[in-house]
Amino acid sequence: MAEEKKKTNRKTIILGWLRIVLGLLVFSFGVHLTIYANIGLAPWDCLGMGIAKHTPLNYGLSMTCIALTVLLIDILMKEKIGFGTIIDACLTGNFVQAFNCLNPLSENENTYLGIAIMICGFVFMALGMWIYMKAEQGCGPRDALLVGLGKRLPKIPIGVVEVMLWAVVLLGGYLLGGPVGIGTLISTFGAGLVMQFVYNIIRFEPRKLKHRSAAETARVLFGKK
Repeated sequence: MAEEKKKTNRKTIILGWLRIVLGLLVFSFGVHLTIYANIGLAPWDCLGMGIAKHTPLNYGLSMTCIALTVLLIDILMKEKIGFGTIIDACLTGNFVQAFNCLNPLSENENTYLGIAIMICGFVFMALGMWIYMKAEQGCGPRDALLVGLGKRLPKIPIGVVEVMLWAVVLLGGYLLGGPVGIGTLISTFGAGLVMQFVYNIIRFEPRKLKHRSAAETARVLFGKK
């Protein structure tokens, strides 16, 4: 009976990994849409471009450095770092790049269409976060930061916390010379609101999830107490 339970737990974890990958694909497609909208970079991307502008790093390496820095902050905030966090750090940027390369459409040049595309991107991002967070194996570094801040601001809706976080990131990107446009402002104030709207519809509250750390998951996988 105990052995059967171990097998079930292992199967749940592995299926959780597949769920995380699926969620990251959906999330990355949403990020790709916000880039394809071509009306200004989202705050985190703006910050990455700003850092790349003043260092030998390219955009991808800049985003990796940002992720590692945020991961350190997550650890200091005592958020659980799970396999989901690690998978996110390894795959998300590559998925976004793949979508950017595979997109057969010409560059968008219509501002109003760009706004609609960006909002659709926000919806996919929110749904992607919901899919992989439900695996309860840790959030991505930036999502863990959002959840950590949300726990410390329990009376503020998580979407509003997202808006405040993105506003700070945008300020840093702007000061470093990152590209800012109407899409940047829409991202800063709209993404969190869209996320809150979507989560209200599907009745999802990320602050109630009980994530397993990588160490806890490893103990289950290898049958250690």
